[in-house]
Amino acid sequence: MPETTKTAAEETVPVAAAPAEAARDSGPAPGKPRSLAADAWAELRRNPLFVISAVLIFFLLVVAAFPSLFTSADPTAGDLSEHFLDKPKLGHFFQPDWFGYDNQGRSIYARVVYGTRVSIIVGVGVTVLVTVFGGLLGMLAGYFGGLWDTILSRLTDIFFGIPFLLGAMVVLNAFTDRTVWTVIGALAFLGWTQITRVMRGAVITAKHADYVVAARALGASTSRILFRHILPNAVAPVIVVATIALGTYIVAESTLSFLGLGLGTNDVSWGGDIDTATDHIRNAPHLLFFPAGMLSLTVLAFIMLGDAVREALDPKLR
Repeated sequence: MPETTKTAAEETVPVAAAPAEAARDSGPAPGKPRSLAADAWAELRRNPLFVISAVLIFFLLVVAAFPSLFTSADPTAGDLSEHFLDKPKLGHFFQPDWFGYDNQGRSIYARVVYGTRVSIIVGVGVTVLVTVFGGLLGMLAGYFGGLWDTILSRLTDIFFGIPFLLGAMVVLNAFTDRTVWTVIGALAFLGWTQITRVMRGAVITAKHADYVVAARALGASTSRILFRHILPNAVAPVIVVATIALGTYIVAESTLSFLGLGLGTNDVSWGGDIDTATDHIRNAPHLLFFPAGMLSLTVLAFIMLGDAVREALDPKLR
């Protein structure tokens, strides 16, 4: 029998149907790859450590911003008729006598609430200053190198040789009227070095990447290369260090207030209350327990947040 020849239409039907069948078998096509920020956010949402720390920090921010929502008592007003040896009224929720009174008849609960504002302002203020200033210096030193890098590296080494708390004590001792902004300035003056070193190392690694070389070959300006290409890819380790360091600055402020070199006596500070409580730690331990417990909880929340962010931004730790 003679062989039958297939028409062009018959030959093209199976070929056209094959891709559609393959697409049905393989399922939906993969979507667009997520960015580093989107991937980190997806990882953070699944991390219980991040959820717990974020809830705690959000609560602390609300307390710091609106302390009057949590207590109507004046933290600086004393009532000598209230004895500090009396036990706290733990059943009197959100009342001035909930945590008891200190040796001057001031509400410990009100002082703990209003002390949150000082600690958060100092921690966030110092972190923002050292991140902006130290990050900018580190970015310039890592990108340009040469003499500029040498000068900034030696300057960083000099500041690294100054003990952080001792240097802050010397600086603050020069001021007779110390405010929150004085403490922020003193801590930021000595705390920028770590951020600078981290940013410098990240920029040195990023500036040799192919996308930076390509942008430079296409004639992109230095500012565009730094802020559009290098900074987004070098900022991740800086965010981690800054988040963890925020808790350290809160501890530093409390330590300075404990030593009498922080805020003034008229300001409410957890460190100052801890200093007052040390004289009565045997017969009235609650004077120490509540401000010290709140300080520990705040620092723990920021350290937990920093650990969660580090795990999300560094895939090697997963």
